[in-house]
Amino acid sequence: MNNLDKQYTDLLQDILDNGVTKQDRTGTGTLSVFGRQIRHKMSDGFPLLTTKKMAWKSIVTELLWFLKGDTNIKYLVDNDCHIWDGDAYKNYLKHTISGVEGGLDRIAGYMDGCLVEFDGHYEHFSTNPSFAYGFRPYSQEEFINKIKTDDEFAKKWGELGKIYGKQWREWDSDNFHKHVNSYDRKTNKPQIEHKVKQIDQIANLINELKTNPDSRRLMVNAWNVGELDKMVLPPCHYGFQVYTRELSSQERFEKWWVEYFKTPVDYIHSTYAMDIWEKEHSKSYPTRAISLMWNQRSVDTFLGLPFNIASYGLLLMMLADEMNMVPDELIGNLGDVHLYSNHIEQAKEQISRESFPLPTVHVRDGIFCSSISDVILENYQSHPTIKAPLSN
Repeated sequence: MNNLDKQYTDLLQDILDNGVTKQDRTGTGTLSVFGRQIRHKMSDGFPLLTTKKMAWKSIVTELLWFLKGDTNIKYLVDNDCHIWDGDAYKNYLKHTISGVEGGLDRIAGYMDGCLVEFDGHYEHFSTNPSFAYGFRPYSQEEFINKIKTDDEFAKKWGELGKIYGKQWREWDSDNFHKHVNSYDRKTNKPQIEHKVKQIDQIANLINELKTNPDSRRLMVNAWNVGELDKMVLPPCHYGFQVYTRELSSQERFEKWWVEYFKTPVDYIHSTYAMDIWEKEHSKSYPTRAISLMWNQRSVDTFLGLPFNIASYGLLLMMLADEMNMVPDELIGNLGDVHLYSNHIEQAKEQISRESFPLPTVHVRDGIFCSSISDVILENYQSHPTIKAPLSN
């Protein structure tokens, strides 16, 4: 069994053996343990689980969405990625009549003034019975179709608030910068508008890697305490840190050998290869290795964690490609690590399976690649999908 699948199935077994029963915000209930870690050497293969088939396109699409700074599910839905459908739909229901159980008398105080769709247009909720009883919220399937086909609807109801992409690319700082909005013709003086200065953490990270790769401040944070109430869901994986180091001459040669010959290093017959290395590749081959460690407060171990591992593995490869470095180690620090009560049998099924060798991934255009076609997955072999319900 490859080491990644073994670590993951061992973690599932750990929860089954040692987990305590806890309630949660979704009402589903969990088995939970606290404080675990995943460590993976990228040289062992790309960290995509093989003991069940993973939705690779969705993993890539979501990460590209984060890196775009997008917070609206329109991009995801248009690319057939439905990870965030439930959160957007739940937010929609919260602001419509179905968000409160019971009759008109019980919902009037809650809904008064809320914007609802009625007969194809938006109106503020009224206690007029003919209006209230004529309104029917969309089903989730109808809601997603509306996101696809109605840009105005998507702009309002597809928005998830100031989640990951916003914090990664446009963190609002306490500082303001002056912006000349217009000129007053009477006084001939500029009209100054003070705008919030936004911090692009990803751009800052790239710049710091280029100018100060040994920095201990190579970090990106999504846990903006002042804006948690402006998110449909506070971030589960709330931050990551990057670490780089110089590669020794021997390490560089050995890594090149494995990539060039696709076999383990053979020192007995390495003289000819050493000549090739020194003449053709030593000057252009990366001189540094790069690792990534992410922190996660809440871990849906069966459905979410496999996505998180692969997503941060891909982010590490994008950073390595951008900086011409060798991807080294991927580390996940995990807080509340849980199995939902309706995932227990699925976990047991996955534990029983033997793994396949890990696949490989190649990235084009570094951290700012714009299409899933810029990420190439090769030699992925897996067991079939194991279906499990998502708790929102």
